Amino acid sequence: MTEYDDIQKKPKRVSEPVQVYLSSDDLQRLEWLTSELGATKSDVLRRGLEALERQHADPTRHPALGILALGDSAMAPAPTYDVAREHDRFLAESEEASWQPTSARARGR
Repeated sequence: MTEYDDIQKKPKRVSEPVQVYLSSDDLQRLEWLTSELGATKSDVLRRGLEALERQHADPTRHPALGILALGDSAMAPAPTYDVAREHDRFLAESEEASWQPTSARARGR
């Protein structure tokens, strides 16, 4: 490789341009965020992508874990049956209990 070849090499691109069409509401939101954060529009969009990625990749937000959390506080009194054997019943009762107003659940109904 000669010195000439080194000069002719193009530097690697750090960023790639992307064109995005925004509604007027979204554009206003973007401008407000740039002002509030003291950031560029590009930086705000990058931060939004990172936040969305974290939210999507967060293992605690996995839908299956939401099912597991049904029994956390849905029923005030402990069931009088073996939940390991009657897990379907427990999940159904927990779901039904979540449909009731909070005051009814607090009374154990």
